[in-house]
Amino acid sequence: MSVFRTAPLGAVCLLFVGALNAASNVDAVAPARLAPERTAPEAAPVGPLQNAIRSVWDTSADVQAARADLEAARARARAAAQPLYNPELSVDAENADVNRRTAGIGLTLDVSGKRRARSAQGDAQLRASEADYALLRREVAGRWLKAWFAASLTEKQNELARRRVELMQRFDDLAAQRLKVGDISSPERDLAGLALGDAHIQQATLAGNAASARAELLSISDRVEPPELPEGLPPRAASVTPRSPEMLPELVAAQARQDSAEAGVQVAQRARIPDPTVRLVGGQVRSGPVADRVIGVSVSIPLPVLNTGRAEVDAARADADAAAANLRARFLQLRAVQQQAQARYAALHDAAQAFRTGRAAAYEERTALLEKLWRAGEIGTSDYLLQLKQSLDAALSGIELENQIWQAWFDYLAAAGRLTEWIDGRHQDISP
Repeated sequence: MSVFRTAPLGAVCLLFVGALNAASNVDAVAPARLAPERTAPEAAPVGPLQNAIRSVWDTSADVQAARADLEAARARARAAAQPLYNPELSVDAENADVNRRTAGIGLTLDVSGKRRARSAQGDAQLRASEADYALLRREVAGRWLKAWFAASLTEKQNELARRRVELMQRFDDLAAQRLKVGDISSPERDLAGLALGDAHIQQATLAGNAASARAELLSISDRVEPPELPEGLPPRAASVTPRSPEMLPELVAAQARQDSAEAGVQVAQRARIPDPTVRLVGGQVRSGPVADRVIGVSVSIPLPVLNTGRAEVDAARADADAAAANLRARFLQLRAVQQQAQARYAALHDAAQAFRTGRAAAYEERTALLEKLWRAGEIGTSDYLLQLKQSLDAALSGIELENQIWQAWFDYLAAAGRLTEWIDGRHQDISP
């Protein structure tokens, strides 16, 4: 539809400014939707562990990639909040019986709220990306902490195995001397040699385990110096109050993806509504000696006949249903993981506490006593070797139990949503 009438040229500008204002009023989007104000966390005291974790985050390639993805999500959210349509400028000239010189400007009006729906979807996708970034940082920190303890404790096992080799070497030398003077028999001397060979084999195995643990630690970050291990055992499970699953980054991301899918339904529904285009044209028309100034107004609107967009709406609704089902499944999974991690950690903590308070942990004392009894002839060679092996196995099992309890502690902190607080030392019950 178009209308041309003679009018002052300034009216063209006034009418078009009115059209632009109308377009803004139809679908105004506040910039605050893109970046809602967030309260900055309180600064925690910086210690060796915090410095190490922050260095891990700074040097981790996975965190750097996730940070780039987050920046891309922020840019996409800003793009989604921008107006959908730009103005169109046209210039026409015609020489005929009537000479026409006109300039026009047009704008498609977002009357259905497409921009608002796109902005809501972009904001939900940004929240999902932020939750994914927080989750990845937590996973990287947890992996590094577990690798740090595993590398340190397997090195303790390796040192214990080297100590066993030294003991077996000394025992083998003493057995050879006592065989010469007839204090022991030849089979007992052979037992000493076999024990020394077995000690070398076990020490090589544990050295390989220690090397693997160090390699795992270096694969996460090779430029971070681990701090000293904390003394004692971590606190009991009852000292940690798990966060509600809704507060965990996994569920925050799932909720944001459901919100994005729901907003996608709105985007698809509003995309079915055609938007009109308003054009204003002004200029001069000359017919012979007569020249008139003219202004024209035209409105056009597409007809959704060949493609109604119904299939896109159905697909968006199916995506929203899938996101809602995934949210429910993630909630049940996270709640079960919390319960399982808590039960496992509690059992390991009780076992480790019992081991530390029992006689099984007194390895050096028992070793010295066994050698004294063997030298005095109060126990035979086979009994000495059997009890020494049992003592060593108990010591190695104690270190392995300590490793397992720290691994379970980190798993429980992650499942409870408290790992970052433990790292920063912001929770009095779970400070490192």
